[in-house]
Amino acid sequence: MSESFLHYLWQCQYFTKSDLQTTTGEAVSIFNAGLVNLHAGPDFHNARLQVGDMIWVGNVEIHVQSSGWMEHGHHTDQAYDNVILHVVWQDNKPVKRPDGSLLPTLELKGRVEDKLLLEYKRLVNSPEKIPCAGSLHQVPDVVRLFTLDRVLMTRLETKALSVIKLLERNNHDWEETCYQLLAMNFGFKINAEPFLQLAQNIPFKILMKHIDKREQVEALLFGQSGFLGDDSNDEYVQVLRREYTVLRKKYDLQNQMNKFQWKFLRLRPANFPTVRLAQFTSLLSFRRNLFSQIMQADGDAALRQLFTIQPTDYWKHHYRFDSLVKEELPGMGDMSIDNVIINTAVPLLVAYGKFRDDHSYVDRAVSILQQLPRESNKITNAWTTLGIANKTAFESQALLELNNNFCSKRRCLDCTMGAFLMKPHDD
Repeated sequence: MSESFLHYLWQCQYFTKSDLQTTTGEAVSIFNAGLVNLHAGPDFHNARLQVGDMIWVGNVEIHVQSSGWMEHGHHTDQAYDNVILHVVWQDNKPVKRPDGSLLPTLELKGRVEDKLLLEYKRLVNSPEKIPCAGSLHQVPDVVRLFTLDRVLMTRLETKALSVIKLLERNNHDWEETCYQLLAMNFGFKINAEPFLQLAQNIPFKILMKHIDKREQVEALLFGQSGFLGDDSNDEYVQVLRREYTVLRKKYDLQNQMNKFQWKFLRLRPANFPTVRLAQFTSLLSFRRNLFSQIMQADGDAALRQLFTIQPTDYWKHHYRFDSLVKEELPGMGDMSIDNVIINTAVPLLVAYGKFRDDHSYVDRAVSILQQLPRESNKITNAWTTLGIANKTAFESQALLELNNNFCSKRRCLDCTMGAFLMKPHDD
């Protein structure tokens, strides 16, 4: 038994109400179960019910056992003084109010159908990565679509919150925040942290002072990243090193990184951090005012064009310094560009819309996801084998959110599809 299941039972009122009584024998009538409290304090607000001859309006607190009241310290917290009913699975210890009177307690054990209990245990204890894999076919299409819409918005809001936090650290400078977020996403997960660290070590305003001199921008980024070591005889490295030495002293740059912080192992050469850093440099050099351009882009085509850039002549024949290759290397591929749009442009649009209280930016972000092709990986493929559509990035992002924050955490009761499967149905 878990508190989340009891929350579900109380919110949906899935228990027998005939002859409903407190543990002391007072009759209970429930007019309104209350609203879920997502913050600190009692679990449900503004419930309306009758206990004995009295009608009460107030809060409801839920525990597996009534002793949880004391264990969680509610007896010393004034926020719980307005609790009018204690809902528990098992009453194992009386709870008293500050004035010494007994807190009305409702025990649910014995009032829940066995089928509902078995279905709950089956879902949360399922060995499958997707707990409802065996019964997902029972979920109507309208419920599936509603679930994807809901979790997609949850994902976008979570990402937007991360952007807002980064914005606050940057003194509400949107261009600086865009630059740092873009850098992090050029790291493509495995090198995201060193990319972000590099961007935070070199303020965007410094790079903009040298934006017309591409070698100096490369010198700043590659030098501060630790890739311009003293052991290289590469002529281009020596040019960049000389530039970096002067610029580092000019701006008193600290916290130079070590090249061993960057990961190359098991990466395809096209995803080497040196290649991504060269592409990042090209983007900064050829696309000024990136944040403003992202905000003005009217669809996926405009964003694709914005992020389509060509590397310099040197990086057309190198995956890393000192390693010449004969064939000409391509620039960023379509999948990489889509990844940057999904993880940079879309969260920025949502965050900006939330910040300005202008939902049109959020709508545009959702529209862009609906225009972009689907993402294909182990997680999304697992869903498609179960009959869940994955045709666009909108659906891919929703399926990733379902897997990462619902299925893997066994939050079936918080999932609309899981809640549907749990709902008592007539035989």
